Amino acid sequence: MPIGITALGTYVPERVLTNHDLEAMFETSDEWIVSRTGIRERHLAQPDEYASDMGVRAVQDLVRRSPDALSGVDMVVCATSSPDAYFPSTAALIAGQVGLAGAGALDLSTACSGFVYALSVAQGLIMGGTARKVLVVGAETLSKLLDWTDRSTCILFGDGGGAAVVESVPDGYGFQSFVLGADSAGGPSLYKFAIADHIPGVPVGSGNPMLGMNGREVFRFAVRVLVDSGQQALDKAGVRGSDVAWMVPHQANIRIIESACERFGIPKERTVVNLERYGNTSTASVPIALREALDDGRIQDGDQLLLVAFGGGLSWAASAMKWYGGAGQVAQQREAQAVTS
Repeated sequence: MPIGITALGTYVPERVLTNHDLEAMFETSDEWIVSRTGIRERHLAQPDEYASDMGVRAVQDLVRRSPDALSGVDMVVCATSSPDAYFPSTAALIAGQVGLAGAGALDLSTACSGFVYALSVAQGLIMGGTARKVLVVGAETLSKLLDWTDRSTCILFGDGGGAAVVESVPDGYGFQSFVLGADSAGGPSLYKFAIADHIPGVPVGSGNPMLGMNGREVFRFAVRVLVDSGQQALDKAGVRGSDVAWMVPHQANIRIIESACERFGIPKERTVVNLERYGNTSTASVPIALREALDDGRIQDGDQLLLVAFGGGLSWAASAMKWYGGAGQVAQQREAQAVTS
């Protein structure tokens, strides 16, 4: 039974913070930020907006595009690094606001690789018979976790959400493979404390109480795992790099993306890049990039895609998939089958 994405929606907050705005906050410049990251602006949540709000708005966009998409959803999986609370889960908060109260709901925490991880979890839940139709959400308000005096991190991140419905799709479409991994030895390179005031490798009292990052180490790690995990995903699917119509990477840094493209042999012209306008939206970055490429017509029905992401953990995730362009038609096909059966 092939499984894939049948509906997709996204949301970013209205408030925009540009590089020129940051120039007034500390010593930096638009040229310095763009040359090192590729980012020109990012969207930030209002003080009373949280990850669940990002997720709800993304689901509302999904429903606007595919009005019957939530019918039959029996599980909600939310990937987030900035949950509203330890509990209830952000997934449950989203479910309750979009008419899915009573569905199973769980949060998943693998930082920026979380959306691809969550797609894999959704596939497993369906294949295992626990769920028939899963709503996957990536939602973040990382702006609330940043030290706004630390220019090495606060220039990078933005807020937003993405939502996808995962269910069975026609033969020849959907997910072909997943590759997931993590190595906690790299944890000190990218972390955010919670209850504990330290993690292994970060001496007590020496870490940033907000979000800590070693950019140089993360860069080396990211380029390596994007290529390695992506190639493994293609090999598992029996797909060649030359067959990939579009690579959709996590939007963290233009230098990381360009280095990965060069090593992978997939030209930048076949890579979806939009971090210039959104920055790093963590678990929301892959669905936002995917939705944008669908809206402007780059991604078409049947296109071979490669999703690749990395994040704190340090974690990584990749998926090869054939895009199903018949989103919104699945319910109609099932109704037709029911009539003839």
